[in-house]
Amino acid sequence: MPTLILVSAVYFGTVMNYPVLKALFGLSQNVQDSLFFYSAPLLLISAFLIIFSLFAWRYVFKPFMVFVLLTSAAALYAEVNFHTLFDMTMMESVFETNSSEISFYTNMTSTLYLLGFGLIPSLFLMMVKIKPQRSWRIALASRLCIVVIGACGVSAVAATQYKNYASVGRNNKYLNRMIIPGHIYSGVRYLNKLYFTTTLPYKSQGTDATLEATQNGKPTLMVIVLGETARAMNFIDNGYGRNTQPYTQSLGLISFEHVSSCGTYTALSVPCMFSNMNRTDYNKERAMTQDNVLNVMQHAGVKVLWIDNDGGSKGVANNLPNQSIDTSLKDQDCNGSTCFDEIMLKKAQTFIHQDKQNKVLVLHTIGSHGPTYFQRYPTAYAPFQPACNRSDIENCSDQEIKNVYDNTLVYTDFVLSQVIQELKGLSSQYNVMTTYISDHGESLGENGLYLHGMPYSIAPKEQTHVPWLLWMPKQYAEQKHLNIQCLQNVAKQASLSHDNLFHSLLGLYGISTQVDDTKLDITHGCKQAS
Repeated sequence: MPTLILVSAVYFGTVMNYPVLKALFGLSQNVQDSLFFYSAPLLLISAFLIIFSLFAWRYVFKPFMVFVLLTSAAALYAEVNFHTLFDMTMMESVFETNSSEISFYTNMTSTLYLLGFGLIPSLFLMMVKIKPQRSWRIALASRLCIVVIGACGVSAVAATQYKNYASVGRNNKYLNRMIIPGHIYSGVRYLNKLYFTTTLPYKSQGTDATLEATQNGKPTLMVIVLGETARAMNFIDNGYGRNTQPYTQSLGLISFEHVSSCGTYTALSVPCMFSNMNRTDYNKERAMTQDNVLNVMQHAGVKVLWIDNDGGSKGVANNLPNQSIDTSLKDQDCNGSTCFDEIMLKKAQTFIHQDKQNKVLVLHTIGSHGPTYFQRYPTAYAPFQPACNRSDIENCSDQEIKNVYDNTLVYTDFVLSQVIQELKGLSSQYNVMTTYISDHGESLGENGLYLHGMPYSIAPKEQTHVPWLLWMPKQYAEQKHLNIQCLQNVAKQASLSHDNLFHSLLGLYGISTQVDDTKLDITHGCKQAS
């Protein structure tokens, strides 16, 4: 057993934490002590000697290490290729990922990582025969010796390099999130918070909500298109150099140019943006146990439906009528694991036409969900070539990644144009409008980063700067007493965020309630006298 603990500690202290050692090597160039970098493997190995000793019991160690090896291999793949940091927020995203989304990451590279760094070492481990110690006293003594050796190693590094580690760690706080298998610790913390924390009592709010009547007597129909992984800087409406919006370019959309997201991954951003909490004081447990803006709209007598094509509402539609697209279908719109967003339009038409009353419809799109961007659009909507038609995007050129990502935005623009065309045809029956906003952005290789999910404090603007579009016909603006020119000015000048969404949806719809904060409403200051 002692030998097995030592080998495991060396393997994790060197091979599995190669990204950490590489990062420390780069940072060591700014440290005067040349021994700083060489102390890092010793520190990691010593720490793992102590940690693995705690689980080194005859019928526990092997199963435990197999689990650690396999999950660590997956974590290593994500860390090396996408620079993923596995803190508790990232583990929330991992646990919220469904089976079809997992398939997006399955490719030759990820398979080789699982085999080479996880499965093969696990097989070697399972073949090792652990001989029982002659007595429990000898077993305990040998285990204590290993712990003491590990403690001595940690102490030696601390005694000689503490000042350097404190300085480097203070200025590079992401380093501790890189250590593998830290994802297990973060996962346990997340599961403890999810399943073993007392649920807060449900809090109703906005029950006083009232809807202002329109002068023309028509009901209101608002469609909210919730984007996935769209970044604002790749929209031509925001100054991008390529036409990623060819289908809506002439439809008079208002683009709010300076909008930041609540988070960098769907499981956080979606419930946050529909809640009335700000990003800085957001509490998921509270958000899941209180009315969101769609519930408040219901209180005002508005009929609500959530249609999902992106793996679920993340709790937002738990207490609302909702429908999900069956992604297991195999036809012109679906491949058995994912479907094109256009498929939602048929369900949307059924909801819109079944009766004539005030309604709000949410279309949760899969949009630009990576890394299998090429699966997000039919080939007819792919003007930018050559495209990265593979899931291991790190093996594509920067231009190919840019092309395939921009193609997803072109198709999203087509879907949005179809929503608008449908609404135009209903203007004689409803006062119609639509808005599009994304949950978070995406890194496409800038500074070596891919995908999303970085801790917000260090996340690049590519992951936090999101598009927010508004299509509002003259009839709608008149009936809701809104000045379109004023909204256009707000769109150009104001610094906004997901914090504004809750209050702005109420303002756009014409709903009044005590929970509405007019200061966060984009229509505040753009209202005209009735």
